[in-house]
Amino acid sequence: MTFGFAPASAAASTSAASANRLLEPAEWAAAGIPLLRNPREIVSGLHARHHPQPATAVVAVLDPDERLRASASFVRRAAPADGWMFRNALLAQLRRVIPHDLRRRTPVRTAVLLYCREGDARWTEEDGAWMWGLRDACTLHGLRCGAYITLTRDGWQVLGEGRGGRRPHSASAPEPFATSEAPPPIPRTGGASEVLRRAAAAR
Repeated sequence: MTFGFAPASAAASTSAASANRLLEPAEWAAAGIPLLRNPREIVSGLHARHHPQPATAVVAVLDPDERLRASASFVRRAAPADGWMFRNALLAQLRRVIPHDLRRRTPVRTAVLLYCREGDARWTEEDGAWMWGLRDACTLHGLRCGAYITLTRDGWQVLGEGRGGRRPHSASAPEPFATSEAPPPIPRTGGASEVLRRAAAAR
């Protein structure tokens, strides 16, 4: 994916405008972002699918039951954090993987963003620019704006909610895909088999 850059003569006006294209944590918390019922499952599933490294963004679309309908990942280009550029990048990925819902009166599907980065879990201006970009991209694609999740060496965190965990983290190996999506099968040997045999014999 390529990005356009403003000419050098417009650098001052661009940096001044981009200063407003971010959301502070209080603004994000007041925006009524829907809570994820099982954020750990969402994070583990996206981590297993996309194996994100630092500077990788993963945007995902969930249905009303929080089942994953589409996802895409891309690497953030080395440039100043700008919500407008992040919005364009996210919107391009959404258009590539799923049709828009602009004909609906009320959004049904929700987009969430997982961003893997260096540093600790505390909010940064870069996070604020991603939040602004996610919210705007969702509006332009007819989706509800969902959670913004950071993935660092400390683990994962849903910003604005205070929920998080130590695994996966930015340096951890991804779990096997099936393990992250479904519970392990019930063992058919050992103690479980003995219980079944006893129940059959008692009939």
